[in-house]
Amino acid sequence: MDQDSTVIDATATGGQGDQQRLKTITLVVYALQAAAFLVGITSIVAIIVNYVKRSDVQGTWLASHFRWQIRTFWFSVLWSIIGLATMFIAVGYLILLADVVWVIYRIVKGWLRLMDNKPMYANA
Repeated sequence: MDQDSTVIDATATGGQGDQQRLKTITLVVYALQAAAFLVGITSIVAIIVNYVKRSDVQGTWLASHFRWQIRTFWFSVLWSIIGLATMFIAVGYLILLADVVWVIYRIVKGWLRLMDNKPMYANA
């Protein structure tokens, strides 16, 4: 499936205005994830929005972004717990640093692909 057919398929499943609204929600979730570096609670708000709106994006190219965002949250939580649990040995700080870099990478990559109207996965 090429890029053009992905966009056509996305708009075929709902009205153009509805697709734009869902894209905006997806963008807001990325912004909330990014804001979590300053105000940690926004990541909780972001994951709640993901789960509440997930059924709305089902069957569209935006579903891959929601999956990407949800996985970013939960894997970040996992690595944060592991990092905190191992802080008494120096490796915990490295794990936490790697987690931060990884989350930033996922937010930036997802945001850029969203702005290009592309799904997160080639097979999505």
